Amino acid sequence: MINYGKYILLLVLFLLLVLIRVFEDELFYDPYLQFFKNDYLYMDNPRREVFKLTAFTTLRYVLNTIISLSIIYVVFKEKSMIKFSSIIYTIAYIGLLVTFLYFVLNPQQEDYYLFFNIRRFLIQPIILLFLLPAFYYHKQHR
Repeated sequence: MINYGKYILLLVLFLLLVLIRVFEDELFYDPYLQFFKNDYLYMDNPRREVFKLTAFTTLRYVLNTIISLSIIYVVFKEKSMIKFSSIIYTIAYIGLLVTFLYFVLNPQQEDYYLFFNIRRFLIQPIILLFLLPAFYYHKQHR
């Protein structure tokens, strides 16, 4: 029997991720949004407030993480997966934020592409794209 409630909840959660992305300009302080939309390889680093940028990047990461963990729970209904995912998200946050701050505080034009990708992992739910198939594969082979 099809569980419509589960699918509706998943749709709502994915819609929340989409809404965070759609309204990123209004919801979050991030001067790099416009910077990376342009030809950033030939531009100077934008002016930024480091504390404010870090706070809003962290907020966005936390929102994406909470929604992603909710998606994982709705799909698999296993607390052990949530605990493991939480550890992955925490370790990723620490590593990515340290790297992110290095690039923010020491902007080098030759590092912009690497910085762009590090920043992408912080502001978009990319880790979810790795965890869902990994958990599915794990569950199938258990």
